[in-house]
Amino acid sequence: MSLHSLDAAAAPTWPRRARITVAGAGAIGCTLATRLAAAGHEVSLLARGQTLRTVREQGLRLDDLGGVTHAQVQVDSAPVFGVQDLLFLCSKSQDLPELAASVAPLIGPQTLIVPTPNGVPFWYFHQAGGRFDGQSVRAVDPQGVLPRLLPLAQVIGAVVFITAEVSAPGEVQSRTPHLMMLGEPSGALSPRLRWLCDLLSGAGIEARALERIRDKLWTKIMANLTSNPLSVVTGATLEEIYTQPALLATVRQVMHEVMLTACAYGARLDFDPIEFLRLGAGMGAVRTSMLQDYERGRPLELAAIGEAVIELAERYELPTPATRSLLALARWRGAERSRLAA
Repeated sequence: MSLHSLDAAAAPTWPRRARITVAGAGAIGCTLATRLAAAGHEVSLLARGQTLRTVREQGLRLDDLGGVTHAQVQVDSAPVFGVQDLLFLCSKSQDLPELAASVAPLIGPQTLIVPTPNGVPFWYFHQAGGRFDGQSVRAVDPQGVLPRLLPLAQVIGAVVFITAEVSAPGEVQSRTPHLMMLGEPSGALSPRLRWLCDLLSGAGIEARALERIRDKLWTKIMANLTSNPLSVVTGATLEEIYTQPALLATVRQVMHEVMLTACAYGARLDFDPIEFLRLGAGMGAVRTSMLQDYERGRPLELAAIGEAVIELAERYELPTPATRSLLALARWRGAERSRLAA
């Protein structure tokens, strides 16, 4: 039995073969869709343009550490797949309000919703406790619409450590292990969370259930904020960002500002900052997703990755001069590219 067939009062039954929609056909979305479809789940993909046409005709192709995987999925530009058991929202954070409004027909009373954007999530203060409990993050959700469009009680937090790049429409390459960390905003290790982790693990994606998902969020936020905007400003790869002395000074300053902000919110950062730099360098000649967006003339995901951190720091009157300067440079660089392309 599948979740979509149950009413709200029924106890959920977690299906072995789930109905899953991946909304967003970028590198992360196509990676998830390919892996889950290859594992035998009923996968649908929301896509547009050439990607929609290519996937409809040829399916998906993923070249990762497991080899080359081909998968056939249902694909459409409209949410015509019916109520789903599981919904992944794989857009940039600035596109999430529009995407959330469009996927309403896919969401039933038991549908699990897993947003995967980078940065501070819109649900950060949901069931967080403390004096900010239930508040919104303005930089991420300026109009405050996301909790109305996406039932917070059905949201599972995710920190995605998947490095992938679209090589052609419907085709993705990845040269690092696939890892996702997942958690209930409340901190509960719920049956639905364990089911989700088992489902992903069965599809070749390492999935870890966490009681303190926000701790790992801050680790990923720091990785994004120390690398993505700087890659736009310099064109550098991850290896260069975390090894070149001319760049390391900025990396360290931003890293310290993020660590201070994270600690103000009670996060437990269980890593060595020096080891953090070494691991970043070990990623090799990888171009960040923001650099890829910049080169393709797409909007930059600066609000959730950076401006939201500044917003949270301001609540505790914490200084963030290095982060502000770096974001200003990246924002100018993106605006200049848009101006020259016009």
